[in-house]
Amino acid sequence: METVSQSQPSILSILVPVFNEEEFVEAALKRVLRAPLPRGMDREIIVVDDGSTDGSVERIESLMVAHREIRLFRHDRNRGKGAAIRTALGKARGEFSIVQDADLEYDPRHYLSLLRPLINGDADAVFGSRFSVSGERRVLYYWNGLANHMLATLCNMASDLTLTDLYTGYKAFRTSLARSIPLRCDGFEFEAELTLKLAKREARIYEVPISYYGRTYEEGKKVRSWDAVKAFATIFRFWFSNDIYRESGPAILEAFSGARNFNRWMADTIRPYVGPTVLEIGSGIGNLTRQLIGGRRRYIATDLDTEHLARLSSGLWHRPNLEVRVCDLAEFSHFDSLEGMVDTAICLNVLEHVEKSDDAAVNLFRALKPGGCAVVLVPQGQWAYGKIDEALGHVQRYSKDQLRERMQRAGFQVEKILEFNRISLPGWYVNGKLLGKSTISPFQLRQFNRLVWLWRRIDRWLPWASTSIIAIARKPAMATILSPGEKAYSSSRYGR
Repeated sequence: METVSQSQPSILSILVPVFNEEEFVEAALKRVLRAPLPRGMDREIIVVDDGSTDGSVERIESLMVAHREIRLFRHDRNRGKGAAIRTALGKARGEFSIVQDADLEYDPRHYLSLLRPLINGDADAVFGSRFSVSGERRVLYYWNGLANHMLATLCNMASDLTLTDLYTGYKAFRTSLARSIPLRCDGFEFEAELTLKLAKREARIYEVPISYYGRTYEEGKKVRSWDAVKAFATIFRFWFSNDIYRESGPAILEAFSGARNFNRWMADTIRPYVGPTVLEIGSGIGNLTRQLIGGRRRYIATDLDTEHLARLSSGLWHRPNLEVRVCDLAEFSHFDSLEGMVDTAICLNVLEHVEKSDDAAVNLFRALKPGGCAVVLVPQGQWAYGKIDEALGHVQRYSKDQLRERMQRAGFQVEKILEFNRISLPGWYVNGKLLGKSTISPFQLRQFNRLVWLWRRIDRWLPWASTSIIAIARKPAMATILSPGEKAYSSSRYGR
């Protein structure tokens, strides 16, 4: 399987939360500055002082004079490790980030092993485990270790993972992934929150063994028994939570990922028109890709959101016929390498997002082989446009005549327009238009999904319009691929 093409990462963001570490912070930062990194990678060290009342800031500032890669940000009061990491993450410029405590308990010489699965594209996050059978660690505190084991076990039950070390101070991850997750916890319970939300986002989490040189409480160790109590509460808090996206649009996609009966209904509706080579526009996290990829000779899944594509790649890594790439439906240059490549172009719930919809239709036409089929699903009826449409980024909802005209102007022969999913239109209208809601209730969606077997049987007999319409449009068998000059003309015809 081909994945999203990425250039060699050039910057590692090292996130360093600091609170009253005057004795250790300078030595810790010097170790970070000396730590070996992969060839061609630079480092930025983002230090967040979390309201220290000792001389920590002065020690940091003295190092900054000679090391411009250190950047310092300050909280006006002590807010907790999670809050400090959240601030640092917001300032990070690297493709990958790693959390580095300032207390000398964790050795930066492990950076290479932590980064390797990330750079190789095998992992989205890597945890350094103090309990794997490798390296050396100071033996301390049975009850502390027991609490860590119990927390890891509970977190594994909630996330369906097999982690050995939940509260490790070494967590490395793709910066864009962590930044796209709403992180709420300010204290040490941040560790459990991040882990659970990574798992719910289906991130690929690896563990690597690390050495650990723990401190005693007399030496300054800050984790206390109360932190374990809060950690247990945090795991239960996020066990059943769907708070894993910052924006409502991706959250709705996440909700639909669990509506497998509905996704199967949609896939079954268009399956008769899908050929052996497929281009799917706006594949998102793969809700429909999973339904349609089986038996295809070649399946190209595209989206604008690299985080969606990363999740799709992770979930379908075993599919050798899958290719994943970033693609803007309205951008001509993105289709130069796709011209005449596929039998079927699938565009479900995408065209309504595009301002330059004529350009988008032309690009679908270009991607198809002569005689190929475009399957385009859009929401129907501008009168039903509401807050949910706004949250999803819909530019408009279409009538049958508007969709037919759009496809015909691009050169397609429209064979038919199907009505799909009448049953949900009243709920969509009430929630988004009358009640002004911007999200779809997961509870409502689960109930709807359970009864899809019934909806499929009665949908055609309902006396109102459908929520969506599907154009089945054919590229003429004698059609020729547009030359660059013709592409420019096609674009200018529609005032683009």
